[in-house]
Amino acid sequence: MYVFASVRIALRALRVNKLRSALTMLGIIIGVGAVIAMVAVGSGAAARIEEQIASIGSNLLMVLPGAATSGGMRMGFGSTMTLTEDDGKAIAAEIPGVVAASGSMRGVAQIVFGNQNWSTAIAGTAPDYLLIRDWDLEAGRFFTSEDLDGATKVAVLGQTVKESLFGDGDPIGQIIRIKKVPFTVIGVLTRKGQSSWGQDQDDVVLIPLSTAKKRVLGVSQANARVVGVIQIKVASPDLLTDVQQQVIDLLRQRHRLQPYQDNDFDVRNLAETFAAQAESSRTMTLLLGAIASVSLLVGGIGIMNIMLVSVTERTREIGLRMAVGARSRDILGQFLIEAVTLALIGGILGILLGVSGSTLIAMLAHWSTLITPASIAVAFGSAAFIGIFFGYYPAHKAAFLDPIEALRYE
Repeated sequence: MYVFASVRIALRALRVNKLRSALTMLGIIIGVGAVIAMVAVGSGAAARIEEQIASIGSNLLMVLPGAATSGGMRMGFGSTMTLTEDDGKAIAAEIPGVVAASGSMRGVAQIVFGNQNWSTAIAGTAPDYLLIRDWDLEAGRFFTSEDLDGATKVAVLGQTVKESLFGDGDPIGQIIRIKKVPFTVIGVLTRKGQSSWGQDQDDVVLIPLSTAKKRVLGVSQANARVVGVIQIKVASPDLLTDVQQQVIDLLRQRHRLQPYQDNDFDVRNLAETFAAQAESSRTMTLLLGAIASVSLLVGGIGIMNIMLVSVTERTREIGLRMAVGARSRDILGQFLIEAVTLALIGGILGILLGVSGSTLIAMLAHWSTLITPASIAVAFGSAAFIGIFFGYYPAHKAAFLDPIEALRYE
């Protein structure tokens, strides 16, 4: 009952000076709102990175071909074709922990259906490509080993290609032309969205690797078995580092590289790349939250200032209450509750401001934002702590006034 009575008295005291109370709460409102909005921006960025990791495929290693050297200048990875289909088969067969591995080639071509055409990426892949990439079919089927062995002219469309050529129509069974070669559409992929580097993963047509080499992308005269990249799915995230080293050792052995020679390939662990991005995002979230917390600190100073003024204005009232039997702890509790009430009301209004601000940022700036219950709880708890921390000194000062001097105060 004492607490409820004290809250009622505190609210009555705050209503006496409505404008002053509102201005005092403004610092807390802005501080709490800023913390929620800034953390939402950082959390949204982290969530977006996690979505991109999932869209690429889990536990994925990529092997890229080596770099050519001309006139003492290294041309960069992929400038010479050093990987073959047999390398992918050897990785899948000889390295424990590898679920699947396959080579693929990629190019760009114009696709025609009726009076519609679209320029898109053409990927020659193997039947286990969807397993490696954690990709599903929306309709139809994927090509099989028989399609690969027979260089069958079949195609599976990404969502962007399907919408560009067929709109809302059903593409299954339709004939499209890739570089004037007819292909039968046998499947449509589910939507993947953009990759972390902004590439539209749905803007692709998948065809059998053998068909891509013979009919669309061409084949190396020196080695008909070459591929542009080998993708590897590992059974567990804990095995990624070990499998990566085993892949390096196996390929060096297969390519007959001497100890003093550099690798003619590059094995990339995408999990490490994305982990670095996620860590950067978490650091940004903490930084934004810390910057926004400065507003809370300013709001707390405002509460202390206004409570000191209140103690000064109500000195005679404090003396009178002590004279009729109020104890120091009663006075301390009364002023402390007033400070906490100011902070909590400001915290509630700040939550509304932060949620609204996060929504507006997402709508106007087209940034991903994510409001979590944890961020709201932390911001609201911080407001309560600030009310107690910055309100304690004025409350303590009021509680230990000399009653006689307080009654004499003019």
